[in-house]
Amino acid sequence: MQSLIHAVSSLDESTPDSIAAGVFLKQARALEHAATTIGPEFAQAIDLILGCSGRVIVIGVGKSGLIGKKIAATLASTGTPSFFVHPVEAFHGDLGMIAAEDVIILISFSGETDEVTRLVPFLRRFGNRIISLIGRAESTLARHSDIALLTPADRESCPNNLAPTTSTTVTLAMGDALAVALMKSRGFKPERFAAFHPGGSLGRRLLTRVKDVMHAGKLPVVKPDRLLRDCLWEMTRARLGLVLVLDGSRAIGIVTDGDLRRALLADPQAMSSPIANVMSRQPVTIHEEEKLADAEMIMRERKIKVLVVVNDEGATTGLLEIFD
Repeated sequence: MQSLIHAVSSLDESTPDSIAAGVFLKQARALEHAATTIGPEFAQAIDLILGCSGRVIVIGVGKSGLIGKKIAATLASTGTPSFFVHPVEAFHGDLGMIAAEDVIILISFSGETDEVTRLVPFLRRFGNRIISLIGRAESTLARHSDIALLTPADRESCPNNLAPTTSTTVTLAMGDALAVALMKSRGFKPERFAAFHPGGSLGRRLLTRVKDVMHAGKLPVVKPDRLLRDCLWEMTRARLGLVLVLDGSRAIGIVTDGDLRRALLADPQAMSSPIANVMSRQPVTIHEEEKLADAEMIMRERKIKVLVVVNDEGATTGLLEIFD
């Protein structure tokens, strides 16, 4: 922390890049300080949410409201049912969205935001438990919350100390801390995350099986007793840049277009050579039911661009290329 304090104090914020560096350093310093203020109330908040049979409702206004929307979205996508309610809309019908078993997270850096504090009596009447994210421990909202989580920020990054900047960063980090702690407490797995994000690349990789995207059907195949020229014809037909060498239904080798080029450079008469002289033996295989993410990991670790896909009997059923 001392290094951050020195870095902030020694900055000459006279140019845009030095101003930007100053903002990063000030906010990093605030986050580092906030980490030292976390007490037993954080674990209490986690226990309260874990024991909740309803949803987590996040409420805030202004910049705190925008941060609240992100916190609610993060919670919802990581296994904690959650949504955001605007406090003004709550007074005009949206209180009907809140059930007694829901836990409420109220966000107000000052702890005195009128639109937020005015909701407390109504939430109490419903029987809701309240967690507040506040910058001041001695505030109205802190006093009327079941659990108050402090999000301290001595000064905003704004030169006039007015625009919410550092304070919103610390509040957002507290929301992320809640989400991560809840994920670990629940044993939240990547597969569940993918289930909530089916449209993204992560969802595709974790939910898609190898058999869903592999090349199947009439694969480029030759027998081990054939010549290299037979590989060229089969490779040209399939347009995959490689040929499988099969002994029955099992892949015993693979020949790529790169193997062909290297063989011809070494010996112009290589086309008449047996395939066994050129093929790469024992190609890497993967079961057709494995996840695409696992296939990609194997390819990265082995630094290869193709996997031979097999079934339970070890028979070749397809090919998976890195660009699939």
